[in-house]
Amino acid sequence: MFTNFFYELRGAGVPVTLKEYLSLMEALKAGVASLQVDEFYYLSRASFVKDEKNLDKFDQVFGHVFNGIEFIGEDDDFDVPEEWLRQMAELYLSEEEMAKVQEHGDWDSIMETLKKRMQEQKERHEGGNKWIGTAGTSPFGAYGYTPAGVRIGQDKGRHGKALKVWDKRAFKNLDDSVELGTRNIKVALRKLRQFAREGNADELDLADTIQSTARKGYLDIKMVPEKHNAVKVLLFFDVGGSMDPHIRMTEELFSAARSEFKHLEFFYFHNCLYEAVWKDNARRHKESTPLMDVLHTYPADYKVIIVGDASMSPYEIMYPGGSVEHWNDEPGEIWMRRLLNVYSKAIWLNPIPEKHWDWSHSITMLQDIMKNRMFPLTIEGIDRAVSELRR
Repeated sequence: MFTNFFYELRGAGVPVTLKEYLSLMEALKAGVASLQVDEFYYLSRASFVKDEKNLDKFDQVFGHVFNGIEFIGEDDDFDVPEEWLRQMAELYLSEEEMAKVQEHGDWDSIMETLKKRMQEQKERHEGGNKWIGTAGTSPFGAYGYTPAGVRIGQDKGRHGKALKVWDKRAFKNLDDSVELGTRNIKVALRKLRQFAREGNADELDLADTIQSTARKGYLDIKMVPEKHNAVKVLLFFDVGGSMDPHIRMTEELFSAARSEFKHLEFFYFHNCLYEAVWKDNARRHKESTPLMDVLHTYPADYKVIIVGDASMSPYEIMYPGGSVEHWNDEPGEIWMRRLLNVYSKAIWLNPIPEKHWDWSHSITMLQDIMKNRMFPLTIEGIDRAVSELRR
């Protein structure tokens, strides 16, 4: 069973190693977790999953390999065929009839009997009191009644009598191809963090305090500045027009970024960067900020993230006066290159699915200007973008 689990993970693209497998076996032998499937799930996940983007693949393989198993042991390598549990009828008994149904022993005897039934049973059963099946009084199966048993293959409880429920799972998926949620994007952005101690010394340095106290012979408390994420980020958001359908995603990105980065500045633009950006969309025509001031205010160690669909007329990128909203004396391409000349660590996140990019002239133009540092606004895309920014 465990060996099959290992190879199934590798086949699904989860990068597991033989050393991790042997470590898991040693942990089981040492009793780090019991052989209950829920505890084994968390132990094996901690052993095998090194990147959050593989959690979904791990969960799918785990659910497939250990489907219908609540207790994992060397002698319990069996699965209940789905055909045995196919519902054709449900058993309904009166209270008097229920009272006549006898219990089949304690937990140990029930599990031991279940093992024997799996060795003996060859076909589907319905309505009986012995075999694994449906609509009966057997302690094993679904849609029947027993004072104490193992519920298998039933979507929800009916009498609240089950000792164990084999099919119950509460494992959440995290797929690297899904669109963003605030939690998911926080997970992806955390890989960009670089911690440093800055500011006032207001955090206890326990190790230094112990060493200094031992050295001096009296209590000598040492304090250090709190650790903060030292990464500095400039965010530029495209707003209005074709970006309106993507408001929710950009809001989630904005929310996640503000919680992850202490040093964060943001500005808005429309379609392409030109000579001015702004902070307040309601006052954009009165309180804009010259882009040149931004380039002179924020040092080159800032990392730049541009968020937009890059969908516009190519004239807006290539020609003076190409902007749809105002007269721009210089093309958007000029301002884009000025930005990139100052900030070497810059990426573009695009909410348009990557498979459609080649069909848009403006997207391919901006992708070329960005030197192929444009990424889709998905978990997988942000993961690639963060890797680019960390280079």
